[in-house]
Amino acid sequence: MALIVNGEKIEDSTIKQESERMRAHYEEVFAEMSPKKREAQLLDWSKENVMERVLINQQARQNGDEIPKDQVESALVKLKEQYENPEQLYKDFDAGDDGKIKEQLELQMKVERTIQQVTDNAPKPTKAAIKKYYDENKEQFKSPEQVRVAHIVVYVNWQTDEATAYETITKAHDELTKGEPFEAVVDRYTACADSGGDLGYVAKGQMVEEFEDVVFNLGVGEVSGIFRSRFGFHIAKLYDRKPAVVHEIKEVKEQIVGALQEQIQGKAVEEFVDQLKSKAKIEEV
Repeated sequence: MALIVNGEKIEDSTIKQESERMRAHYEEVFAEMSPKKREAQLLDWSKENVMERVLINQQARQNGDEIPKDQVESALVKLKEQYENPEQLYKDFDAGDDGKIKEQLELQMKVERTIQQVTDNAPKPTKAAIKKYYDENKEQFKSPEQVRVAHIVVYVNWQTDEATAYETITKAHDELTKGEPFEAVVDRYTACADSGGDLGYVAKGQMVEEFEDVVFNLGVGEVSGIFRSRFGFHIAKLYDRKPAVVHEIKEVKEQIVGALQEQIQGKAVEEFVDQLKSKAKIEEV
């Protein structure tokens, strides 16, 4: 079923194209919905998307600022640089010449300016809103526990078999047991000698599980025994531990403002489109 929006006809084929564009993500999100209901909702949303796009385009054409010709020309030059095959460019824009592409680019730039004007006029987040967002989302601003750790590692791979790797790591462990400093033993035995085997501060989830299970249970200054990971054999030393901490509001204010501003601007665009709809003449044919 086609639509007529303020006298401009939207063909059924355009709505179907929008449905296909949305389908993959849509069906993933609404997988539990029955196929019949899912298809009906997809069609409704596609129709709504196309209608809103047409309304914004109409507003931009009628009331958008004029775009200087040199800016349109410059946009076309940059666009052409993205295409190795010029024929593909004209195919993508369903255009037979540069003139039609420039018309589409000019409209796109007018639409972008129209939306920019709407979002620029949106209010800024208030202090109360920032505080409320912080209080309701503290887990989002939590830094996990971190440990600074170094390790001696002997890889098990095509160059070194299990037995040879274990023999090497055992020699390193024996020297540590006799009182040799960890930092000296690292340089002699590890296959990863950069920075004395120091991995810096790591949080849970950054390293493989079998490594984390050991190092996060060490005390500061403690050296582990020999343990195996999927990469090979290790001996680790813990240098420091930073507990999990929730950042203060002043440390994350900029991040909160950005998130709130995005919400406010999104709502402003929705209200703008709703106003266009309320004034529009929309017919189904």
